[in-house]
Amino acid sequence: MDAELDPDDADDVFDLVIVGSGGGALCAALAARALGKSVVVLEKNARAGGSTGYSGGVLWVPNNPVMARENVADSEARSRTYFDAVVTYRGPATSRARRTAFLRTGPEMISFLEKCGIKFRRPEGWSDYYDDRPGGEPRSRSLMVEIFDRRALGDWADRLSIYPPFEKLPLFADEAPALLLMRRGWAGKRMAARLAGRMLMQKLTGRRYAVNGGALQGRMLKASLGAGVPIRTGAPVSGLMVENGAVVGVSVEHGGRAVRIRAREGVLVNTGGFSRNAAMRAEFGPALSTDAMTSANPGDTGEAMQSMMALGAATDCMDEAWWLLTSRNLDGSWPEGAVATDGSVFPFLHHLDLSLPNLILVDQSGARFADESGSYMEIGRAMHARQRATGRAIPAWVIMDSVNRKYYPWGSAAPGTTPKSWLDSGYMKRADTIEALAALCGIDAAGLAATVSAFNGYCATGIDADFNRGGRAFDRAHGDPSVKPNPNLGPVSTGPFYAVAMYPGDVGTAGGVVTDEHARVLRKDGSAIQGLYATGNCTASVMGRSYPGAGASISASFVFGYIAAHHAAGKTALLPFDVSGETETAASMLREVPMP
Repeated sequence: MDAELDPDDADDVFDLVIVGSGGGALCAALAARALGKSVVVLEKNARAGGSTGYSGGVLWVPNNPVMARENVADSEARSRTYFDAVVTYRGPATSRARRTAFLRTGPEMISFLEKCGIKFRRPEGWSDYYDDRPGGEPRSRSLMVEIFDRRALGDWADRLSIYPPFEKLPLFADEAPALLLMRRGWAGKRMAARLAGRMLMQKLTGRRYAVNGGALQGRMLKASLGAGVPIRTGAPVSGLMVENGAVVGVSVEHGGRAVRIRAREGVLVNTGGFSRNAAMRAEFGPALSTDAMTSANPGDTGEAMQSMMALGAATDCMDEAWWLLTSRNLDGSWPEGAVATDGSVFPFLHHLDLSLPNLILVDQSGARFADESGSYMEIGRAMHARQRATGRAIPAWVIMDSVNRKYYPWGSAAPGTTPKSWLDSGYMKRADTIEALAALCGIDAAGLAATVSAFNGYCATGIDADFNRGGRAFDRAHGDPSVKPNPNLGPVSTGPFYAVAMYPGDVGTAGGVVTDEHARVLRKDGSAIQGLYATGNCTASVMGRSYPGAGASISASFVFGYIAAHHAAGKTALLPFDVSGETETAASMLREVPMP
């Protein structure tokens, strides 16, 4: 994959060469251009935008300028208190120096992007995922962008990475909770009318709305093109070029020929992880053993990560992913709504529907093991932990009653609808009693009956004594406010009853190469690989094995891309963080405990 490069043997030369076109890549490209540097972005897929384009398009940035403008009080000290309370994993990627770099640079990075024309908004009420911990913010530290008309991209309008199920549905992620309650109150009906209006406007005017990750990356792509950043799609990088131990360029396939591109100041890798690489998933952990249930972007195949590892890059958290539960039939087949007309599979992403009342999540013994309305990352990790402990949690089962099926959505089905094919195929099982449903699913009947009885008692009091479901602002933001006294707790009591097998899907892997506070890739001995930077899902996250709030992984990708551009240009004095007083760095931790 890698080879020595003759300094004079290059087809093109740029100050900064960026591999991948996700959010961190385009943020770095804009920063480099602002510093007067030449830069090129190389994307192996036909569309630009990477995994960020497939995402909800949210950035979790504590103490950000939008919060300040809207009088939502925050500070570096308060956000660090929260960060430290949630990110408890101790590894080189979560070192004190990297935490400092993330928390101090995030606000400045947002201000910079606003000057580049990126229009951010703060989704009020999109709470931190653990707002009940010290420093937690219930009103939202997360940012999204305004709706974007893809026509503004001109010839690039059809070359933007967007998650296909969202491509024709102009609904923002923060609007979905209200829409899902369209059968429960006027707020849901108003949201349905707003969505219908947008769709009609598209039809009448030819507008091509992008929302969520598509809107974010549409705006980032427009800004990058406007700044004169050359973006080459269909350009897979086949290797890193090395000279005297330093990375000085890349070899790439483009336009049907091999091209060698030299980097005067550095190569930044901002690619996905390895969600769609079955061999790597099997190598790095049983929890990652299948790629069938991932919703990661098609380019998430790990080659760039392997190339960095071949140079001796240290890695961490390679057995972790950004978990988000999915469902399918026990025989491995997919239900109606998860398969597109061309045969492509888009697994259901169960977060919002799993948060709603009149359902519970249990293992095969019939016991609950997580807060169903809590962080999707936490639920996935809890499922894996339960499986390791008992061998009876994969698949787990969602148990619903007929009230849930009457009022709420599930998977791709609109509120109050249940496709006949789900019942006919066995994807969704139905029985008149809890005991009969347990028999259909192979769940311990006595265990399930006891769990349902206890849970129904919690619904009456509004207090979940087992997992505090509905006890956080985050939970309640995705509940049904018409349900009292707790919007997340509705009893499983009205037959017939329904069940669906649940599995730990993911939206990307969360482990990768170790980088320092300057986004430099480190070797196992803590030394930096000269000229090589990385950010995004190909790196071990500064969030460790936790997810503090909506957009945590995307914000880290942006921040460390911004930092990498400055360090490669020799402009670290322009960055707001100073880690000279931090004794705990990624390098020192690697020297303390070498990573595999």
